[in-house]
Amino acid sequence: MAPFMLILTSEEKYYPIFWKVMRGWSFFLIYGMGFRLKVEREQEIDRNKSYMFCANHASLIDPWVLISTSKNPIVFVGKKELVKLPIFGFFYKKVVVMVDRNDAKSRKNVYGRAKNRLKNGTSVAIFPEGFVPTENVVLAPFKNGAFSLAIEHQIPIVPQVYYDGKRLFSWDFFKGAPGVFRVKQCRFIETDNLVMEDKNKLKEKTHNVIYNELIIDELYMKDTDRPNNEREFKSPL
Repeated sequence: MAPFMLILTSEEKYYPIFWKVMRGWSFFLIYGMGFRLKVEREQEIDRNKSYMFCANHASLIDPWVLISTSKNPIVFVGKKELVKLPIFGFFYKKVVVMVDRNDAKSRKNVYGRAKNRLKNGTSVAIFPEGFVPTENVVLAPFKNGAFSLAIEHQIPIVPQVYYDGKRLFSWDFFKGAPGVFRVKQCRFIETDNLVMEDKNKLKEKTHNVIYNELIIDELYMKDTDRPNNEREFKSPL
């Protein structure tokens, strides 16, 4: 796909087409590896609005799942270290808003670069944990970036919950299997009239939404003897 990617990443105006190609590729990867997506949406996105997508980071498949769930183009904010990966890094730096988390100036510049992308319904996505936590951690503490950006640009937070990443696509080589990958898009958290002083409250609210969903699901699954590949998308509440 490299020749197509060279063209589609050469100019920003091609990004909507690039997004469609990446979305098709994400479905190919997900279903080609034997997974199926089961998505529940409590609220639908408006094709003409921008959003801040925030999801828990459970495995390497998460970005592809996020891409597959949105017809709207999304720009990822990602860590600078991934630029070092051969081939992938070349395209990564062209389409991702990169940030060096150890550099205050780099973190500040994210605001300007993201603002240029938030046009014509383009959204931003950040995994606010900043890394994939170990399997015994339900949800790691969130970093501030996503919430500062959401308040700065007055765009709603879209919490997404990925229930099965650790089970189906684990870091442990001896774990994982094909199965149903359940995704829940929770009701949006509005940022209208919020100021930077509200950043921590917004971060805590988003964290609680995702954490509670994961805990409820974990408790529910422990109370059933349903096989993993037949899990229903239900909450006990």
